[in-house]
Amino acid sequence: MSSVSLPAGIEPSGPRPRHVTATRIGIYAFLLIAALFFLIPLIVMIMTSMKSMSEIRGGNIFALPMQPTLDYWVKAWSSACTGRDCYGLAPGFFNSVKITVLSVPVSIVIAMINGYALSFWRFRGSELMFAILLFGAFVPFQVLVYPIIFGLSRVGLFGTLPGIVIVHTIFGMPILTLLFRNFFASLPVELFKAARVDGAGFWRIFFSVMLPMSVPITIVAVILQVTGIWNDFIFGLVFAGRENMPMTVQLNNIVRTSTGTVEYSTNMAATVLTGAVPLIVYFVSGKWFVRGIAAGAVKG
Repeated sequence: MSSVSLPAGIEPSGPRPRHVTATRIGIYAFLLIAALFFLIPLIVMIMTSMKSMSEIRGGNIFALPMQPTLDYWVKAWSSACTGRDCYGLAPGFFNSVKITVLSVPVSIVIAMINGYALSFWRFRGSELMFAILLFGAFVPFQVLVYPIIFGLSRVGLFGTLPGIVIVHTIFGMPILTLLFRNFFASLPVELFKAARVDGAGFWRIFFSVMLPMSVPITIVAVILQVTGIWNDFIFGLVFAGRENMPMTVQLNNIVRTSTGTVEYSTNMAATVLTGAVPLIVYFVSGKWFVRGIAAGAVKG
């Protein structure tokens, strides 16, 4: 059997031949069924949010809207009642943005420095400190709610924006430190030693060597923190105060507030609006999340 050799410097072009096999068909069929299974609730919510109440009372949740309307989305955003106030989700949305924008960078920067120090600048008792920090990830936060309330009240931060930022930073620290420590521990130690030989110190190595290499794991940390902080309900309800209530608390108030008839269309529209930001984050940065995990997030 003779083989054809290509001249030097010429690469084969064109799509690779794909063979349709029973295994490939089965895999794609399973993935399609799984995707539909997880998308059905979202599809039902979106369709319900565009139906009138008379259509919803018909009982067929899978039926397409006969007269689709976005009026309930507008109401959920700007005029739905959250208790006594009828300003919709808009105030809660901007509160969630403020809390997330302030909490995510602070917690990630501190966790990154912690992971870097615990990986390359180990000191006496560093392993014990890391164990204690990691233990904090498994302590039920309900146990710590009252002590944190007491502490924040004593310093005048309870019910304020800085107070809720501090709470999210503290509770995000253990898992983020673990991620960054495992990532830095997976890097070749020769890079650190070479920088030390060249005379670089703690911060020079961090900014010039470690920080540029930690982009994948930083994206993972951003995704985790944005999702966790945006979807948080308990901390926002307890620590944020009335002026800084996040979107999830506003959503709860909309669903629980009713004047005679429960408007399922408005509730569904408000729910989809509340979960839109985490969904967008995952869709946009999903491939980076996988790269970050593969780059060392579970190594150590």
